[in-house]
Amino acid sequence: MKFKRVFLIVLDSMGIGQEPDAADFGDGKCNTLKSLLTSKEYDTPHLAKLGLFNIDGVGCGTPVPAPIGAFARLRELSRGKDTTTGHWEIAGIVSEHPMPTYPEGFPPEVIEKLEKAFGKKILCNKPYSGTKVIADYGREQKETGGLIVYTSADSVLQIAANEADVPVEELYDYCKKARAIMQGEHGVGRIIARPYIGDYPNYERTSRRHDFSLDPTGETMMDALAKKGLATIGVGKISDIFAGRSITRSTGVNKNNDDGMEKTLALQKEDFTGLCFVNLVDFDMQYGHRRDIDGYARAMTQFDRQLGTFLENMRADDLLMITADHGCDPGAPGTDHTREYIPLLLYGKHVRPVNLGTYPTFAMIGATVGDIFDAPFATKGESLLPRFAD
Repeated sequence: MKFKRVFLIVLDSMGIGQEPDAADFGDGKCNTLKSLLTSKEYDTPHLAKLGLFNIDGVGCGTPVPAPIGAFARLRELSRGKDTTTGHWEIAGIVSEHPMPTYPEGFPPEVIEKLEKAFGKKILCNKPYSGTKVIADYGREQKETGGLIVYTSADSVLQIAANEADVPVEELYDYCKKARAIMQGEHGVGRIIARPYIGDYPNYERTSRRHDFSLDPTGETMMDALAKKGLATIGVGKISDIFAGRSITRSTGVNKNNDDGMEKTLALQKEDFTGLCFVNLVDFDMQYGHRRDIDGYARAMTQFDRQLGTFLENMRADDLLMITADHGCDPGAPGTDHTREYIPLLLYGKHVRPVNLGTYPTFAMIGATVGDIFDAPFATKGESLLPRFAD
């Protein structure tokens, strides 16, 4: 076994250009990375050395003459552009049918079931910004004792409440009840607990967010590794995205991207055999959706600094894989995700620097991880291992 540990880092929403079917998902021209390069705050020399700007069709930046890593462009085969669908496909599951979304809010029969299960009035029931919804409904939530239920362009049902009125564990319990209801036809990808604190008009969301995902609908690379007794460590919301299935250890939700990378750097010092799967959600949540180009660019610059430390600490039998799960172009209209190709950068002592080209599914990643650990499973992806390992 050339590789003992795989560190798979997902730069949440860091797409590299629109896919051919982007218009089917309501997107025009979009390229998250290209928008970031319009900011003077953007500086990622380590990503450049790995080959980020050498990827086919990336359309921005300056390619380096001799990248130190292998690199590829991956297209999404699933019918979606959301976090759950993207991560599931990375892990090997292609979702042929899109998860339900609710641009007009949830239908009356769903709200009726939720109110009966909660024993509380539901407020809002519209697509909404997470910060604006508590500003607009926080006072009513306190006065009525109700729960703020809202959605977004993603396949999600979000429940917000002030921690002073609804303790976090109680809010989680309401989310579990909602998860039991939101199945089948209404099986949204995630039920999200959104606790906040403060008094009107000064509300602030807390870090005690928690996602309650659908159970994965097929076999994942983590299932295959766990069956062999190998480690599958989740950093950030990885465990939430996969409903905890076949995650042998989770470091919990990150306070921010810096915290997620610090946890990853700490795991580098440990001895394990298997996969460390990392999600850095701030790129998407804090900057992409808010169309904050400079903020996103600064966050990428900070990640690149921490990446430099990670590269210095890598062992001879480590493999680093850096990718994304969809786009969220901060230069595009609206606030939604964007249907984009994702990058795949690979680096390690046993990695040949090579342009791997473009492939039709994110599931190439899961198939590659399975192949590394001789843990095959059913997926539409194919292993890239023979194409980059020396």
